[in-house]
Amino acid sequence: MMAAGVGSRRQLASAIRNGRIRVNGETIEDFSYPIDLRSDIILMNGKPVKPKSKTVIVLMLNKPTGVLSTTKDDRGRKTVIDILPPKYRNMMLYPIGRLDKDTTGLLLLTNDGELTYQLTHPKFEHGKEYLIRIDCKLSLDEKLRIEKGIWLDDGVTYPAKLKETRAYAHFNYSLTIHEGRKRQIHRMLAKLGYRVLSLRRIRIGELRLGNLKEGHVRELSSKEIEKLIKTSNNTD
Repeated sequence: MMAAGVGSRRQLASAIRNGRIRVNGETIEDFSYPIDLRSDIILMNGKPVKPKSKTVIVLMLNKPTGVLSTTKDDRGRKTVIDILPPKYRNMMLYPIGRLDKDTTGLLLLTNDGELTYQLTHPKFEHGKEYLIRIDCKLSLDEKLRIEKGIWLDDGVTYPAKLKETRAYAHFNYSLTIHEGRKRQIHRMLAKLGYRVLSLRRIRIGELRLGNLKEGHVRELSSKEIEKLIKTSNNTD
């Protein structure tokens, strides 16, 4: 009911206690009564309740280093919400997936749960491309191990795509993965005995970071959002 935008939790609790809410002709007494806003006929004070249409917002953020990919932190550390322009900070936005504290680059924030699910679940296979800097050149055998999958303490990684790159200053490899395990790339390289010196995400699916400046955001267009959803079942 709160999702329909018809009142606060306290107001709705009072309405239920006083028998002023009916669902499909039945007076509701249970505070946890399941309601489907899309199909149930809901009356409050005898008047139909119609859910307010929700505008889906998706922001692209170029996350700087040292910022947490969360909405709040009990230790007072800076979060991605803290660095958003003021007009976005109270829109109930939350990160789609995460980037480690010291990883920079493309991070999406939204108020849409379904989109979050589609972009984070491995079964939808949205490729996530990262630029990596390590202080060595990988052997052919090491490249093949990364691409075929490496055993970590939480299981073998999905097949990945690794290539050398000279197109980006300060980075020497590009790695595309389809998962989002905690510190996954760091752990994959550590398994081979290497330390990741810098890490930046530049692509999710077909959406690229482009020339968005670090610490800046932009709203995705409806076409960009549709494209993200339509490619949910495509492999990368």
